[in-house]
Amino acid sequence: MWNESRTEAQMSNIASARLESPFIGAADLLKTRQNRAPEKFAFRERPFLDLVNVRGDLNDPAFVAAFQGVVGCRPPADPNTVARSTEYDVLWLGPDEWLVRSIGPVQAGVLEAKLAEAVRGSYAAAVDVGSGYTVVEISGQCVRDVLARGCPLDLHPRVFKPGQCAQSHYFKASIVLVPTGNDAYEIVVRRSFADYFVRIMLDAAAPLTS
Repeated sequence: MWNESRTEAQMSNIASARLESPFIGAADLLKTRQNRAPEKFAFRERPFLDLVNVRGDLNDPAFVAAFQGVVGCRPPADPNTVARSTEYDVLWLGPDEWLVRSIGPVQAGVLEAKLAEAVRGSYAAAVDVGSGYTVVEISGQCVRDVLARGCPLDLHPRVFKPGQCAQSHYFKASIVLVPTGNDAYEIVVRRSFADYFVRIMLDAAAPLTS
């Protein structure tokens, strides 16, 4: 059995650890950016979402049923695609790996325990990673140009569109990139890279939005 679970006290400590935005050191820079040409490029954090890394076997009906019972949808089987329920997005990371991300303001830090209990007995694991990552939303007329300055993916909307996701990097920061609409993306980035990420992205955006 490949399975992990945590106590309520441990989950409370995890939730407490992520109450402070990893962008706090760049708060003044972000505030200045928000007042400058938001129709061209806008950057905002979606803080304190539930983020759980899940490993499991799609050929195991018990695992798939348990996952669907908690999350509300099956984990996607097609590479670099996204499945969605009423409360969660499920991002494909590999043939047996997914990132489950809350969509709206749910109680962060509770999904791991629910999933770990549901898949108990299966060759599966559910690990909360919300304290180690954050999610940002970027949008605007210049958003693809800003991304293209540091990301090697083909971002043309005919190639990379809503319903897809991809692991890549922005300059030196590893990211998971998710198109969410016309000229809009969400990005999952490691907390340890967050300050670097926001500064390098806003620096890349400056000449395109001045």
